[in-house]
Amino acid sequence: MIKEITAKELNPEHFINEKVKEIQQVVGNGMAINALSGGVDSSTVTMLGHRTLGDRLKTVFIENGLMREGEPEKVVNLFRKLGVKVEVVDAQKEFFAALEGVTDPEEKREAITQAFYKDVFGRLVRERKAKYLLQGTILTDIDETVAGIKRQHNVFEQLGIDPKEAFGYHIIEPLIQLRKDGVRKVGEALGLPAEIFDRIPFPGPALAARVIGQATPERIETVRKATAVVERLLKDTGAFQYMAILHEDRVTGMRDGLRDFGQQIEVRCWESVDARVATPTQLSFEILEKLANEILRDVPGIVSVTYNIAPKPPSTIEAV
Repeated sequence: MIKEITAKELNPEHFINEKVKEIQQVVGNGMAINALSGGVDSSTVTMLGHRTLGDRLKTVFIENGLMREGEPEKVVNLFRKLGVKVEVVDAQKEFFAALEGVTDPEEKREAITQAFYKDVFGRLVRERKAKYLLQGTILTDIDETVAGIKRQHNVFEQLGIDPKEAFGYHIIEPLIQLRKDGVRKVGEALGLPAEIFDRIPFPGPALAARVIGQATPERIETVRKATAVVERLLKDTGAFQYMAILHEDRVTGMRDGLRDFGQQIEVRCWESVDARVATPTQLSFEILEKLANEILRDVPGIVSVTYNIAPKPPSTIEAV
């Protein structure tokens, strides 16, 4: 049973000092590796790991072909300013090969998990002679996985999976007692800028979790373009999270007076504290209309834009 530390009772400096000791005790004089996505959790664990291990933590950004526009460059440049060297590893072929033909949501998440931990990270750990993977699993990830709500890609031991046996290395999870609001406080205390510690959540499977059906390079590019519009137009709402979802069904539309079959983007925008429950943000019709017009204009093949107004539960924040 994991003992939760709520954001209210959290003392960030005390927490950081305790986790530094724990990581040092586990890693000793060895090497560790971690994947930085630019999200709140992975960024916080990156700063914590480098405070603890210095150059003995190798940080990589996995270019899986599923990230937001320009994300590798943004993340590498930002962390360079924070004194952290980030190596970009191109693994797009491995991820799209793993996703080929996969449409079921759980199978899609499992394909990404295996590609990430076994194929890509297994190779990186061997090449860098690291025995430990430092990662930013948080308590909500575990809760949703154990409850059967959603298989989070970064949860293993709670499902009876031994990472050492399955992948060949140990996994260290220093943020496992926290939820998102607590992680933000620790990230701020570790020196992350607000643009990172206050960033909206982004799923582990990245944009593959925003495509219903098969996540091909072409369909990922469609939702990537829609994501850029949604994040630009909703960034000042103060919402917990917002996203674009690409649906699978062919939708009937019309252009230039003729019938035009195309695709549908669903926009979601949420109010929440820790992602356990959430309610849709009451966006003005003016904003909704602007979202629709810009998505229809900027994203090829889209003929329909909708807005989700179902709360969590019974909905979930991510679609896949």
